[in-house]
Order: sequence, then C-alpha cells, then structure tokens
Amino acid sequence: MAVLTGKKAPLFSAPAVINGGEIVDSFSLEQYLGNKYVVFYFYPADFTFVCPTEILAFQKKMAEFEKRNVAVVGCSTDSQFSHWKWLTTPVNQGGIEGVKYPLVADQAKTIAENFDVLAGAYEYDESGELQFNGTPMAYRGLFLIDKEGTVQHQVVNNMPLGRSIDETLRMIDALQFFEENGEVCPADWKKGDDALTPTQEGISSYLSKH
Repeated sequence: MAVLTGKKAPLFSAPAVINGGEIVDSFSLEQYLGNKYVVFYFYPADFTFVCPTEILAFQKKMAEFEKRNVAVVGCSTDSQFSHWKWLTTPVNQGGIEGVKYPLVADQAKTIAENFDVLAGAYEYDESGELQFNGTPMAYRGLFLIDKEGTVQHQVVNNMPLGRSIDETLRMIDALQFFEENGEVCPADWKKGDDALTPTQEGISSYLSKH
C-alpha cells in the first residue's frame, strides 16, 4: 500500500454526478486547488450495505465540513449512471437520495489504482491476455488534501469496516490548527485542547500538565 501522505494527490479527470443528480463528463479535484481543502474518499460499490451508511453520514455532517472550508468528494469503480440511479433512489428503497456532494465514476479503475486502494490489479495471463485479478473495487480509502494539493492524512479500511466521520473532522481541525498556530497536536487532540510547541521544552511543559 502506497503512502501518499506528504505527496501531491494524483491528478485525474473523470465523469461524476454532482448536486445529487447532474452528470458531468469531466470532474477534477484541481478545481479546489488554492481555495479549499478536500476530503476525497473511496468506497467499494453502489447499492451495497456499509457504503450508504458512510455516504449519508458525510452528507449529514456537511455543514461541519463547509464551515471548515472542506469539499467532500466520493469515488467508486461504478459508472456515473449507477451513481445517478443510486442518488435518485429514496433512502427507504435502498438509495442515497439527498446526497449533494460529488460522486466520481472510476470504471477504468485508474483513480483507485493511482491512489493505491484498488483491491486487485490487471495482469497478463499465460496466453498474453490482460485480466483483472482480485476484487475490482476500491478499499475504503480516505485522503485529506490541503489547499496546495498535498495529502496530509490518509487511512485505508478493508471493505467490511466503516469509517468515523468525526475522526475525519478531528484530523481537519488538527491540520488547520497547526497551519494557523504552528503548534503540533498530541495524541487524541481535539479542537479546544492544549497543543504543544515542537521543542523539547514544549513537550516537557505539555507532559507536566497532562
């Protein structure tokens, strides 16, 4: 599994569904450069079981992301048409109607591959034919990208394991606190807690109080 933290997020242009039902042919994270932070996350597949709990949970916390100037973008290896169908299906019928942030279609699996969250790979068989070995879906990867396009945090869960939206918000708060104050955030830090100066004296002072 590649570690992208500290590196520029891979670039892409792909179809997506935005605003809960509008299909666009070319969507890119580049539109946010210099303007917004981005939480870019992958999920395995549309019309599944754990995935809608996460997708809807992100939407429910959208006001929290917006006040932190963060764009949320989801992605799976399904088509834009599958995304559209799921987004326009009521929740009580197994859909995710009401989700307004973009869902990117990665049918070619290249985005998931470039972020190294694809559960499998293309390989040539003994006959020289290209085949996909593994599961042609993405693990639950999440990447926090700063305004300069650099990945500042990543986490990857296996498919059965749902993520914590609150932990994602905590990491955003930590990143923005560091950027604004120059102090670093210790274990289990949350907004409003003491941070520490990255010196031996700062660490000693913090530990003496905690």
